[in-house]
Amino acid sequence: MRGLLVLLFLLSISHVHAEEGFAHLQSGPLPVGWKVVQQYDTTRAYRGQFDAVTGQPVKGERARPMQMLVWYPAQKSANRSTYADYVRTQATDEDFSVTGKAANGFVDTQLKAASATIGANAAHAAFGQRMWAERDAAPRSGKYPVVLYAAGVGGVAHEAADIAEYLASRGYVVIASRSLGTRAALMNADAEGLESQAGDIEYLLSYATTLPQADMAHVAAIGWSWGGLANVFAAVRDNRIGALVSFDGTREPEHTRRIPPEQLTVPWLYVQRHPQTVSQLSRAGIETSFSLLNEARYADVYQLTMYPMQHVDFSSALLRFQRPAAFTEYARSEVVEAYGWTVRYVLAFLDAHMKNDAQAVAFLGQAPVRNGVPAHMARIERTPAEKGPVPSREGLAAALNQQGFAHAEEIYGAMHKARPTFSLSERDINSWGYDLLAADADRSKALAIFKLGISLYPESANLHDSLGEAFEVARDVPQALASYRRSLSLNPANTHASTRITALTASTSATH
Repeated sequence: MRGLLVLLFLLSISHVHAEEGFAHLQSGPLPVGWKVVQQYDTTRAYRGQFDAVTGQPVKGERARPMQMLVWYPAQKSANRSTYADYVRTQATDEDFSVTGKAANGFVDTQLKAASATIGANAAHAAFGQRMWAERDAAPRSGKYPVVLYAAGVGGVAHEAADIAEYLASRGYVVIASRSLGTRAALMNADAEGLESQAGDIEYLLSYATTLPQADMAHVAAIGWSWGGLANVFAAVRDNRIGALVSFDGTREPEHTRRIPPEQLTVPWLYVQRHPQTVSQLSRAGIETSFSLLNEARYADVYQLTMYPMQHVDFSSALLRFQRPAAFTEYARSEVVEAYGWTVRYVLAFLDAHMKNDAQAVAFLGQAPVRNGVPAHMARIERTPAEKGPVPSREGLAAALNQQGFAHAEEIYGAMHKARPTFSLSERDINSWGYDLLAADADRSKALAIFKLGISLYPESANLHDSLGEAFEVARDVPQALASYRRSLSLNPANTHASTRITALTASTSATH
């Protein structure tokens, strides 16, 4: 059965009327449109009051510029763009005032640089390549999953052009922006820069909500290198991102150690280059004692190794113009073919997790060679997410909702044993209990949380007082009095407990 499903998936990505693009990719059944959107993120400053180079006062907009390239299923794509049209957008990705002659001059400069690298004929052919997308084409009706693309450090938005067109032709909306530094065009590769790019991904997500085509219930994030690290930070901060793809990213443990593994719970496809030896890693100064991939125990992780590829090869914008001398162990044709298979695996991963496609699931589940990948080109491993509740406040709440709040102490104990770093503070528990008192008519749930708190913090006068309030709301006066008295014994200055004891004792006497 799996073999039939895989065959159907392979047929779906190579239909008879498809047009071949970069890396021998076959276009999907849908026409593709693309557009440039220029906005400012007014919640973040980009330029200071004074220019950091000239010292002159900065005039004009100082908010963070957000130029986005958007690819989408279109009604038709007759007047298709060239690759040079994508290069031209790079001229305006920081300064929206660049137009006409200046933008054309930028393209000419890029063409000369490419000619010096791969030769004039090859460079002119690459810049003149007819792409699949038509600029500003009318969108096709319907809802489509959203893919957010984060470029590598200092990379440009059109770095995503080939994979974006491929995905859009198969029913996805793709939104990309450049890797822009915190206060300058050049990305600062530090914690602040990482936060800046993660913020940019969140901006793309916010913009996606304005698109009629966007199916916001199904959102994924893709990133290369630095972008493949930034998108993980974005995903743990915003659970609307439901799947992750990283191209050779997250190799910086000084940053990845800051990611709580229990917050990384979405399916994750990690595609890596040819593995490095221990001596190579040592010479590069790469720490190997920590790997986020190994720590991501609560995510369904796929690790795809593409043996012909080096780090830069995951950017088709760079691979297009890679100098011949860069190809040593593997020929250019092998590396380009590996890139094409990488994109096909990304489609399968997204189809499996964004569209619940059984054919794509089967494709991911078998050896690459059985999918048609050349022998020795690729290897895939899957590490399923650990079973059981995720050790977090949200995971605990979900488990209690399923198994019953009466089991709070038992479930919390099991979660804490599985991950000792997971704990709830006295304040967390107290707030949770009061939230339940206000939101749920079933008082037993709040009582269970306060009792959990007292089991963890038995000497907390405040939690005993809160439990007393919960019993009082539940109209269990004897238990309320017992809790208030215990609170008062722990804190004789607790006027609330003494007041409630007096009032409840008086009301009890009056009823007898």
